[in-house]
Amino acid sequence: MVINESLRLYPHVITMTRKVEREIKLGNFTLSENVNIFMSLLALHQNPEIWGHDVHYFRAKRFANRVDRATNNNAASFFPFGTGPRTSVGLNLTTNEAKIALSLILQHYRFTLSSNYVHYLVDMFILIPKKGV
Repeated sequence: MVINESLRLYPHVITMTRKVEREIKLGNFTLSENVNIFMSLLALHQNPEIWGHDVHYFRAKRFANRVDRATNNNAASFFPFGTGPRTSVGLNLTTNEAKIALSLILQHYRFTLSSNYVHYLVDMFILIPKKGV
């Protein structure tokens, strides 16, 4: 739950690109063959119509049930590692390593947030804290 919510708020890659293989009509839009489509994961993962009014708050319990329940019945709205045949090969490795690392860290350390900390992100292809960690 914590890892999914972290990936929702702070995706490691904020945009994905796909190439249109054949002309297709989506609603009022016609996409021509060989056009590159850029999708903003950041915008998708922080859309209040999909995630609810508390979209900008870290709420790990959002993922307590299936993803479609976290996304107002739209499971296709959460894909931090891509989707389909081009899903990142690092999906399982990354999530398993994160679970292990997080469990080991939490066994040995306690964390508090500095009263001087101001939450502000910088977009440089990936999201990074403006003033470091």
